[in-house]
Amino acid sequence: MTRSLDICVRGAGLVGQTLALLLARERLRVGLVRAPVAPGAAVADVRAYALNAASKDLIGSVRGWPDAQHATPVRQMRISSDSGAQLQFSAEEFAVPALAWIVDVPALESRLAQAVGFQSLIESVESAQEAALTVVCEGKSSRSREEFGVQFLCTPYGQTAIATRLQCEKPHDQVAYQWFSQGEILAFLPLDGAQGNSVAVVWSVATARASELLTLEPAAFGQALQSFSQNALGQLALSSECVAWPLISALTQQWVGQMTSAGKQAWALAGDAAHAVHPLAGQGLNLGLADVAELAKVLHEREYWRSVGDQKLLRRYERSRKAALATMGGAMDGLQQLLTRQEAPLQSLRDWGMKGFDNSGPLKRWVAQRAMGSNQGRP
Repeated sequence: MTRSLDICVRGAGLVGQTLALLLARERLRVGLVRAPVAPGAAVADVRAYALNAASKDLIGSVRGWPDAQHATPVRQMRISSDSGAQLQFSAEEFAVPALAWIVDVPALESRLAQAVGFQSLIESVESAQEAALTVVCEGKSSRSREEFGVQFLCTPYGQTAIATRLQCEKPHDQVAYQWFSQGEILAFLPLDGAQGNSVAVVWSVATARASELLTLEPAAFGQALQSFSQNALGQLALSSECVAWPLISALTQQWVGQMTSAGKQAWALAGDAAHAVHPLAGQGLNLGLADVAELAKVLHEREYWRSVGDQKLLRRYERSRKAALATMGGAMDGLQQLLTRQEAPLQSLRDWGMKGFDNSGPLKRWVAQRAMGSNQGRP
């Protein structure tokens, strides 16, 4: 390296790459630390994320948004419980082009990597480098967070998420589905563009039940999904392997700090390194992208005499994101409890709430606007 770095971003996933591009746009010199490739056979990435309008605008602003085949707009969302209660949202109802976009993760990572490759102020490095500010975007199992001595407070949900992809007999018609039954949550997210008949699956089940499901043959697993989804998309066939991970709620109490052994060098956390929420509302990556948008905004608006590692400056970022996560994390925990508990009084409350909420007018619009990324400030 011929010049010292202004900022070192540890973690080159979706959040880390987006942050590096935002910082380079501010004429900051960025080192992007890529994780070493693990030995062994690679497993196909089956992940897909529901991104809101704020996230779409943010990624589009750094030229990272994938083509229409890999970013399917959601026109409707249908939510059903096992007792017959239903809740529906539509883009037409809220006068927006889409409720969300279901984005294929490999395609998004590839497009962001291309954008990074064209940015001369971003240097890909294999290990952490000295910089005035280090931003950790390494995910829930971050080693850097441990290195900095930051406590990550985790609460297990006792559930495991199973993700896979399906080819469906019927086209998805740009509808995202969610079913709640017997303490489990199943989501079908439309893929392959507006005319597609492929969906990404996230099935949240008790951990013991997940172990049983993962031993099923593909045809039997597809049949289990077809039954749980009430045959909404007809015959289902797995088109990928299944992957699974434990579900937790987690939040760090400290988002920024100084490296005690490195003078005035500072650090900050972003994305899953700072928090984790239940996937039932599809807000995980949206929250991570909101983190880096806020951090980039704070650095952009800093006083000319402040360094990017100034602690008072970084605490502005910390305060803003702590407030946002306190609201979202509490909402996700409450929803998870309400939607997965099987006691009769809670089921009755849930069904009454779904029916009332569907007809609530202003409340429904307020909630939908925030889920879609409205009224969250500049991305």
